[in-house]
Amino acid sequence: MRLDLYIVTDESISAGVSHVEIARLAVEGGADAIQLRDKVCGNRDLIKTGREISRITRKAKALFIVNDRLDAAIACGADGVHLGQGDIRIDTARQLSPPGFIIGVSVGTVEEAEAAVDSGADYVAVSPVFDTRSKDDAGPGRGLSLIRAVRNRTPVPIVAIGGVDGSNVREVIGAGADGIAVISAVVGKPDIVQAARDLKNLIRMSKMSVEKNDKNNKLL
Repeated sequence: MRLDLYIVTDESISAGVSHVEIARLAVEGGADAIQLRDKVCGNRDLIKTGREISRITRKAKALFIVNDRLDAAIACGADGVHLGQGDIRIDTARQLSPPGFIIGVSVGTVEEAEAAVDSGADYVAVSPVFDTRSKDDAGPGRGLSLIRAVRNRTPVPIVAIGGVDGSNVREVIGAGADGIAVISAVVGKPDIVQAARDLKNLIRMSKMSVEKNDKNNKLL
């Protein structure tokens, strides 16, 4: 499961670009995962949109995740669902979903991360790392120390979200995140393809730097 560059769709900041088009452009730029996030869309329309995105991501060999709505995620053939702390229980979602279905969970503390993993989460999204305007309910940024703490206590992949952009990717990856999830840093840009490509390159270079430092430390 590769989650290096995880793009969350948001039509409210995309200057008229649809969820489907955001997905198409993002994977063209190298996105590893697309999350369809729409808090107001009805189930029928969400499933229709999800099926279109699913075709795009399948062709690009990227993952497709639906935010919150387990029923829609299963119906549209998504690879998984992303749950918040107030959504359906992880163990219940696991019972209702098909084999191999990915379940990700947003966490804001080490305790929430450990509970998510114990309940069967496949990855956790540490949120928000920094202050962000993309999610009204995100709360204040919790900093890089939370990523480090979650990394030390949980074995599953960690995705960092909330105020992450090109200016802090290196710090986020260096703190232990396996990938970054972004909204405005890609969706809100005039050229979504290039914005995704630039971030993907920064992630790759950041991981190379971390690996190099790890090797050097082992030699000391």
